[in-house]
Amino acid sequence: MARPRSIDPNHLLDAAERVVARHGVPGLTLEAVAADAGISKASVLYDHGSKTALVQAVLVRALQRDRAQNQAAVDAVPAHDSPVIKGRLAAAAQPLPDAFRPVALSLVAAMAGDSSLRGPFQQHQREVIEAVETTSQQPRGAMLAYLALEGLKLLEALDYHRWPVQQREQLLRDIAWLVEQVPPD
Repeated sequence: MARPRSIDPNHLLDAAERVVARHGVPGLTLEAVAADAGISKASVLYDHGSKTALVQAVLVRALQRDRAQNQAAVDAVPAHDSPVIKGRLAAAAQPLPDAFRPVALSLVAAMAGDSSLRGPFQQHQREVIEAVETTSQQPRGAMLAYLALEGLKLLEALDYHRWPVQQREQLLRDIAWLVEQVPPD
């Protein structure tokens, strides 16, 4: 009879995130994750099989968290009121946590160097773009707002720029204004 599983998968992924925060993806080794999690390397290997699979699991969990946060905000917007873009704007009111910034930056760098890691994010972007277009009263204005919002978030995630709180709040209001605009042809 098989032994019951005793290692929480989230505990393992939390350890992987801590290693990435300290050493970047190049410093992510199965040994380092095992040491941080207080488990054997064999346990990490059993769950993920390789460093690439472990990085993929960290990326997928980050994407799942982002989806859940955004979906909760979308669900709070009436269906007739451009819910996807307005929900995403509401969710963006909470910037990326400082503790996750080095992890996000390292994961973006890893995706830049490995096209297989980008797949889930590319699919997610296709889905969001389609949802913005199909649920917005003014799809072109909403798409401009989405592009502006993603640009702001990317500048922050890549640690290129951090806006003061009041300026960031104003930028989000300005981006929200775009949602209902009808750009000229």
